[in-house]
Amino acid sequence: MVRHMDIGSPLGLLTLVENDAGLQAVYMTEHTRRPALATLGQLVTDSPVLSAAADQLGEYFAGARREFSLPLAPLGSPFQHRVWAALAEIPYGELRTYGQLAAGLGDKSMAQAVGSANGRNPISIIVPCHRVVGADGSLVGYAGGLDCKEYLLELENTSRVHTEALF
Repeated sequence: MVRHMDIGSPLGLLTLVENDAGLQAVYMTEHTRRPALATLGQLVTDSPVLSAAADQLGEYFAGARREFSLPLAPLGSPFQHRVWAALAEIPYGELRTYGQLAAGLGDKSMAQAVGSANGRNPISIIVPCHRVVGADGSLVGYAGGLDCKEYLLELENTSRVHTEALF
């Protein structure tokens, strides 16, 4: 059975979707591949998996969480699952290119296929597709929009220094 919950975030409304196996998706309001509401199942206000996802996302946005610990159950092809598993291995605050991901999967010439699978990642933020950039380091493609991608990368920018205002 599919269920969903909506939560607020610095990126706007997020829709968390679960199936009986775990977290199936995290969609932003402007998500390019966001399915129709009718396909997201019953709207719930309490679910162990969705509540844990909401709590962990809140901690992430507050800067208190760098890794997620949730049962994931995205729908996709075996190749997409391989790419999404590779995305999950990219450490917090680090970037990879599509070519680097393809090489890590065994064939650097698969960069476009990796990009396509990356773009179909249904578990945004938690499976960190925002950490993938173009070969030249540019911000390219993000289902939630480049503004969201830029926000997430800045949030994870461990080199920034927090200082008190001098005046």
